[in-house]
Amino acid sequence: MRIAVTSTGESLISEVDPRFGRAAFFIVCDTDTMDFVAIENENVAGGAAGIGSAKRVIDEGVEAVLTGNCGPNAQRTLHAAGVKLYIGVTGTVAEAVEHFKSGTLTIAEGPNVPSHFGMDK
Repeated sequence: MRIAVTSTGESLISEVDPRFGRAAFFIVCDTDTMDFVAIENENVAGGAAGIGSAKRVIDEGVEAVLTGNCGPNAQRTLHAAGVKLYIGVTGTVAEAVEHFKSGTLTIAEGPNVPSHFGMDK
């Protein structure tokens, strides 16, 4: 399964970025092989970061997103595309993927922060 994890860096040992729309990177990972690619988030600055970031990971063909926090616009965009959202995720990207694979993460029922969260970072 292909998933995206928000990340502060470009590797599996990078920390999970607590912001979805304004995350520094998305690590797109195959949970079976642990092959991954780091994608720099071009939506960090400016408006509509959540929607732009959601469209970017949707275009990568992911089935799930793991992040710390997600606002309403991004959540709605992901939901409309059938992408499962997991929030409250912490630790390294590798740890987050292992928690996902073990089934210890819970699918989010909605956003957990307001629009424009993380703009001050």
